[in-house]
Amino acid sequence: MEYQSAKEKFIQAWGTVGSDWGISRTMAQIHALLLIAPDPLCVKDIMDELQISIGNTNMNLRALMDWGLVYKELKTGERKEFFVAEKNMWDVVRKIITNRKRRELEPVLKVLDEVSDVPGDSAEIKEFLKMVQEIRLFSSKADSLLETLLKADSDWFVKSFLKMVK
Repeated sequence: MEYQSAKEKFIQAWGTVGSDWGISRTMAQIHALLLIAPDPLCVKDIMDELQISIGNTNMNLRALMDWGLVYKELKTGERKEFFVAEKNMWDVVRKIITNRKRRELEPVLKVLDEVSDVPGDSAEIKEFLKMVQEIRLFSSKADSLLETLLKADSDWFVKSFLKMVK
């Protein structure tokens, strides 16, 4: 496979994976392009490569910066802003986990805490509280696991993962 075809296939595949992280396909494609770029890219380079509008490019670059996956880089003598992706994959995964945890799991835990204080003794209330408690327990364990993962170094994670798949 030639480089251009491989590059396009990678960008498309990363875009598909990105939707599993909870981000848009275009946001993930910009991330993919910046991941494989040997040098920082400006907005026009990204727009031209991915055939997307300036508004779409800017909006997604801001979101990627909010996630901590992309950084601005200034070049001496240039008025344009350039962008570079975090290239350490362990840091990328850690940032994705942190953002997903903050955006998805923490709000669920908050709601579960709020609804777990229902007064009453009916069968419906007992069943409701039982399910809320089970979901809260599972969510808390998931939260603890993610916290452990975030604090772990990449060597520990890789060794542990390899032990699990053997």
